[in-house]
Amino acid sequence: MHIPIPNAAAIGQVVRASRKVQKIRQDDAAGSIGVSENFLGKIECGGETVQWGKLFQVLEGLGIRVMVDVPESVAAYLNDPANHKDKGKGKP
Repeated sequence: MHIPIPNAAAIGQVVRASRKVQKIRQDDAAGSIGVSENFLGKIECGGETVQWGKLFQVLEGLGIRVMVDVPESVAAYLNDPANHKDKGKGKP
């Protein structure tokens, strides 16, 4: 199911709901994912200054897949090899 994410609080709600549906306590989820309970709590509360790498670690650990809906022109740009001069480092 696609859910719009307009801000940090919305992604926090998704993370919390995903954990709750799986019936995992916050401390257990944090431990199994490899982040602190404090960090997981910060995400769930919509903290706006979290580390991207750890955020994606949490999302993956809870089975949440992230996709970005971009205009066709952006997709075309990203799919054009001529725009990737850095040889695959992930930064077009």
